[in-house]
Amino acid sequence: MRITIKIGSNVLTREDGSLDFTRMSALVDQIATLRQMGHEIILVSSGAVASGRSELKHIQENLDSVDQRQLFSAVGQAKLINRYFELFREYGISVGQVLTTKENFLDAEHLRNQANCMRVMLENRVLPIVNENDTVSITELMFTDNDELSGLIAEMTKSQCLIILSNIDGFYTGNPSESDSRLIRVVNRGCDLSQYIQMTKSTAGRGGMQSKYCVASRLASSGIGVVIANGKRENILLKVMTERDKTPCTEFLC
Repeated sequence: MRITIKIGSNVLTREDGSLDFTRMSALVDQIATLRQMGHEIILVSSGAVASGRSELKHIQENLDSVDQRQLFSAVGQAKLINRYFELFREYGISVGQVLTTKENFLDAEHLRNQANCMRVMLENRVLPIVNENDTVSITELMFTDNDELSGLIAEMTKSQCLIILSNIDGFYTGNPSESDSRLIRVVNRGCDLSQYIQMTKSTAGRGGMQSKYCVASRLASSGIGVVIANGKRENILLKVMTERDKTPCTEFLC
């Protein structure tokens, strides 16, 4: 199976915004195991901006939001990909960095070139690690968030499944902190969950449950299954793939 895995910023970072190397290592261990099981993996990883922000604590306060994002991502992306490179190398897995922008999905030639690059990487057993190129993206040309990007990557690479790892188990019938809220385990194709969507966004990322719902619904309708799970749970990727019925998550059936 070809699987696109999206890891959110709140999974990869600690409360102070620094990279959580222990969790990164655990997720890499699981991805390596999935590859050993015969799966092809495309990784869409957030965390660059948060990583850069924690590295540049001396940042000038007078920089505007666009300048800050470009600066943080330039520094943080190098730090993030280097860590992935070292962790995957322990398993003999080569990785390649793919930085993209929304424009690359709007222009047919750019889309073909990008798809060809990913195809060549996968054919040569190189694991693509994808992120938005925040150093050149400006507000009107940015993806809504990496949930949107992961959905586009899953479609472009003809993945059979998209796994979105967040800091929550999935969709609930109410506020997850309330005792009467229950986890929605399975969402049938065409089912409307809009009444349950919490509009709040995460602290480290740009997205929220609304974004995940839009992406999951669209992909499920086009034949790609989607699973939303808590990336902070132990061995979550392996459990989603091998014992999903026993694992807290929300699955969108295609």
